[in-house]
Amino acid sequence: MLSLGSFAFLQPWLLLALVTLPALWWLLRVTPPAPKRVSFPPLRLLLGLQPREETPARTPLWLILLRIAAAALIVLGLARPVLNPGAELTSTGPVLLVVDNGWASARDWPARERLLTSLLQQAKRAGRRVALLPTAPAGPNAESAAESVTLVGAGEALQRLQELQPRPWPVDRAAVAGALRSFSTEGEPESVWLSDGLAGPDDRALLSALRGLGRVAVYGEEPTALPHLVLPPRGEGLEMETAVRRASAGYEETVTLQALGTDGRVIAQNDIVFAPDALEAGTTLRLPVELRNQIARLALTGERGAGAVQLLDESNRRRVVGLVSDSPLEDAQPLLSDLFYLERALEPFAEIVRGDIEELLGQELSILALADVGGLTDQEAQSLETWMRQGGLLLRFAGPRMAESADSLLPVQLRSGGRTLGGALTWDEPARLAPFPPDSPFAGLPLPDDVTIERQVLAEPSLELGEKTWARLTDGTPLVTAEAREDGWVVLIHTTANTDWANLSLSGLFVSMLQRLVDVSQGITQSDAGAAPLPPVATLGGFGQLGTPPAGVAALDAQSQRDGAVGPRHPPGYYGESGERLAFNLTDAVDELAPISLPGGTPLRAYGAEGEVDLSGWLLGGAVLLALVDLLASLWLRGLMPAPTSRRSAAAASLVLGLALGLVLALSPSPADAQSREERFALESALETRLAYVETGVPAVDEVSQAGLEGLSRLLHRRTAAEPADPVGVSPGEDELAFFPLLYWPITPDQRSLDSAAVEALKDFIRTGGTIFIDLREPNANVNLYGQASRNTQALRRLTAELDLPPLMPVPPEHVLTKAFYLLQDFPGRYAGGELWVEDTEDTRNDGVASVIVGSNDWAGAWAVNDLGRPRFAVLPGGERQREMAYRVGVNLVMYALTGNYKSDQVHIPFILERLGQ
Repeated sequence: MLSLGSFAFLQPWLLLALVTLPALWWLLRVTPPAPKRVSFPPLRLLLGLQPREETPARTPLWLILLRIAAAALIVLGLARPVLNPGAELTSTGPVLLVVDNGWASARDWPARERLLTSLLQQAKRAGRRVALLPTAPAGPNAESAAESVTLVGAGEALQRLQELQPRPWPVDRAAVAGALRSFSTEGEPESVWLSDGLAGPDDRALLSALRGLGRVAVYGEEPTALPHLVLPPRGEGLEMETAVRRASAGYEETVTLQALGTDGRVIAQNDIVFAPDALEAGTTLRLPVELRNQIARLALTGERGAGAVQLLDESNRRRVVGLVSDSPLEDAQPLLSDLFYLERALEPFAEIVRGDIEELLGQELSILALADVGGLTDQEAQSLETWMRQGGLLLRFAGPRMAESADSLLPVQLRSGGRTLGGALTWDEPARLAPFPPDSPFAGLPLPDDVTIERQVLAEPSLELGEKTWARLTDGTPLVTAEAREDGWVVLIHTTANTDWANLSLSGLFVSMLQRLVDVSQGITQSDAGAAPLPPVATLGGFGQLGTPPAGVAALDAQSQRDGAVGPRHPPGYYGESGERLAFNLTDAVDELAPISLPGGTPLRAYGAEGEVDLSGWLLGGAVLLALVDLLASLWLRGLMPAPTSRRSAAAASLVLGLALGLVLALSPSPADAQSREERFALESALETRLAYVETGVPAVDEVSQAGLEGLSRLLHRRTAAEPADPVGVSPGEDELAFFPLLYWPITPDQRSLDSAAVEALKDFIRTGGTIFIDLREPNANVNLYGQASRNTQALRRLTAELDLPPLMPVPPEHVLTKAFYLLQDFPGRYAGGELWVEDTEDTRNDGVASVIVGSNDWAGAWAVNDLGRPRFAVLPGGERQREMAYRVGVNLVMYALTGNYKSDQVHIPFILERLGQ
């Protein structure tokens, strides 16, 4: 390939033919003179005959130039000129393909796959060996991206490419650079580095190692295509402030941030606008506390990857605190009220509600605070005890009433009366706070010197008193005690919530202590993070989807959490118990977000952002057009055309222009084709049976669906009487679905919710006898539409929320799907083991054929074939035998959709029993 910037020739050796153009000058100069009609009177000829020399007429200069231009266009067209050329391998040595497959590569991963496929196909045609080197660590058991460089055949590298996926952690370019330094081979290697476009600490080391081996080409993203990073939110009052960071400035940009619930439902959506010179922009979500507490993650729409997702846990949720007080000073003297300081200390991070006990227990509360409430009735005590055991936290403050008569809803037994530590009638001075115990939720809080306690209620000594004490005074007496009550807590602060007995409520320590207590009500304490490692609950994949943790993921300890050690052993996700989860996000490991800058003037090529344009057709078409003009001119010069007049000249010009217009129209699409798309779609779909799939808007998924249904259609041609035509992608609400017996619907988390037209179209399709085959495309996914689920299942719930799907059940052994064409016992796809769910069809509606079938084994991935009819993806774990069974599942599905439940008739039972050997 001869590259001239954004212009290149794929067959540059054909340009040597241009040196023959001067020779054409001489060959085209002479044109035989045109014959003339002359009268022949013999006598005049004899009388006036005189010998004279005749010379041929020369070809006009403009015609010579026209012919040379046509010849030049032919040569240039055969040399295959292209605009925005793609990658081309030029040397003859081995090929080293270094691929950044960290979190930043997920946004435009298909572009990298296309470039890698093109490079590997070229290497395969040339018989060159290839080393495929991903820079992200491969998994939990491999901390380095590459230990050595191994050359393999290009065909084997193409198979490995199918398994190469983005990772949800940063790249490790230093490991690849180290492996390249010890690599040696015969011949000069040619290296191609497919970077993610972001700068890293080891960029120079990797580039230096590649340059030391030979020629290097580096690809990267355009500044406008670099990934974004969603930052952790900050909560103040009822507002949640969220921000997004980008790598490059210099242009205005708008991104859309969605707040999503655990079921994938969109709770809020705001646009974030970047000013041209801004690297960070944010927005504020203002939601009622009930909705805010339902937010499970923040995600950017239209962008994939772990960086575009910010997981939220209990620490991001705003809690509701109920306040109860019997003090008569609340209205008369609010500064002396038991609740004045308590309410203002809680306002920054909690929702405050007031009322009596029975009224507050009827609401969703995290904490119920009682500020020196008098005696509780038996009904109130029983209700509070039940509420605590279900997970509530009861926060109580001491006071004169509690000192006189304590009840049973306390963590410790109290002595009657109180202890006075300062005043005119005592020798004691006000006491100060001792350092908090290491196992206390208050551990680590700084102690101000001016906080003093003048009076407190004392606890009776007991063996459990030390374990129940969260804060002490310097003399060792408890200031805060707590006791667990099944899933809840009861906490007692042994002084008042106002300034009567202490000045604690006037300090910032009081606010910090209350915030820690709110954390306890959420199931997260400071001691939890340092006591025991947290096991993984769910982790993010390379494209930002939440799923089951891979094998080898380790529990998250406190040191890894503090260091932000996001990697193969600790991918971003949720850690802890299912009810008390800690969100571990990628932002803990990303310190800087900046575009890559290569030293030494190394150019950074784009991933074919504008697309490669082949100009050979236009040049050859221009040569044909010039040839037509030359033909007309030659006929006129030879006298084979009538003498030019104004009318005839206009006709000739019209003919030439008509031919040129026809050539242009032949090379461009006809507007009529676009106008008749619906008619052609209906005609093609009605005349032939076709399989169809729902277009998700994700190019990689739609491509697999197309290839999968093509592979299944080919198999149906060979093995059955069904002969479906090429499959088509449909968009519900825009395309008519009634033409298709079976609609394959792959689920992706990135699909937009269905609009009203799409919902009505799918409902009509189900009501009129169509069958929708929904594929979650992940192993052992939870197909149940309720309860905890993966991200794909959450997307399924969101997409089908308005479809009123019928009840589903696992396919029973006697179901028609198990015997529609082949006899099946399970339904494997690219993955095995997942359950297949089907509508309960006990009634005779739609001839007993299920309208909805749901599974998770990625059947399209098992059926998918390339242009040569060969499988595109590996199947796990059963290999080609499993692929054969997956094809049989597809055949049974199609025959079930086409023929209904005729195989359930009793007439078939003897043949089926004979086939089973029974």
